Amino acid sequence: MNEKIVSLKLKPSQRPRVLQGHPWVFGNEVEATLAPEFEGEAVACRDSRGRSLGTGIYNSRSQIVWRRFSWRGSVALDADYLQTALAAAISRREPEEARRLVWSESDDLPGLVVDQYGDVLVVQALTLAMDKRLQLIGNILHELLQPREIVFRNDAPVRTREGLPLGVATRSGAEFEAWWAGIGGIEFRVDLGAGQKTGFYLDQRHEHQRVARWAAGRRVFDAFCNQGGFALQCARAGAASVWGVDSSEEAVKQAVGNAEHNQLKASFEVANVFDFLRLGSDTWDLVVLDPPPFAKSKAEMDGALRGYKEINLRAMKRMTPGGILATYACSHNMSHSIFLEVLGQAAADARRKVRVLEFCHQPTDHPVIPNMAESEYLRGFVLRID
Repeated sequence: MNEKIVSLKLKPSQRPRVLQGHPWVFGNEVEATLAPEFEGEAVACRDSRGRSLGTGIYNSRSQIVWRRFSWRGSVALDADYLQTALAAAISRREPEEARRLVWSESDDLPGLVVDQYGDVLVVQALTLAMDKRLQLIGNILHELLQPREIVFRNDAPVRTREGLPLGVATRSGAEFEAWWAGIGGIEFRVDLGAGQKTGFYLDQRHEHQRVARWAAGRRVFDAFCNQGGFALQCARAGAASVWGVDSSEEAVKQAVGNAEHNQLKASFEVANVFDFLRLGSDTWDLVVLDPPPFAKSKAEMDGALRGYKEINLRAMKRMTPGGILATYACSHNMSHSIFLEVLGQAAADARRKVRVLEFCHQPTDHPVIPNMAESEYLRGFVLRID
């Protein structure tokens, strides 16, 4: 349709984060919703005094009714805009065999995620506006990059918050089987149609190699090992031994297969990591803790803090003097300062002297917007445990 730019208006009694530069407006922050014809379309937003806050995508069925994609007050979300925004996002990325090309609001394309694995692209549309333009987006990406295939991973549960169905398809219409993708010098069998996220945790790929620099000659324990990203990079770097644990049988099966395919020596076991550390007696020279998010919301923070402290405490108790602990948290609610405080508490209870060697962060192809806390979510530390 020819997008007519209309405006939402904020309630005068509200002090929403959008006034401080955040790109979101919630349904309870606007005076009135718009006609159904504007669902999934570009609309402007104004504050209570009528001043422009830019143009964004609109969906009254979502708690987030408006997501800004431009500070200008009248911008159509059409082929020209998408072509320009996608090309700009790709140009900002460093060349790598596997990388994130587009990350939602961070690239002025709210709800659109595009990952690249060699000559294959994986696209997720998480908002109604992007879903309505998915064929156009696929055509533009094909024109820009000429991929062998584009997989549309529209099975993320968050789509239901936008009133969208779940499903997986390819641009060609053909079935796409799991295949071996090169990531950081190792080949991983990734299922781009059904695996975690878009097939692999690309946000940790650089951390796999960072930790591996400490691995030579050390006995390594990779907790929450998933497909073996940390474990296999450490084995490749010359670790004396590598042991990985995950509660998922499927993840451990994949890790074993990845090790065999790359002819790397590493052992894996299905187990609860908390119990494994509590009940065992082995000690380790290098431990990696990369758990799933313990705090997906502020309401879960108290329990999450206890969980992060407990898992790090147990790891510290099982480490040799001078050992290296690489520990991560993947929740925007867990700031660096809070995480560091938790680690300090764990160190005190373990009666271990801990020193920070490196501060860790999500890669630059997952850009952080300073006034959008949700865009910064991955934090970690490499510690020496004396």
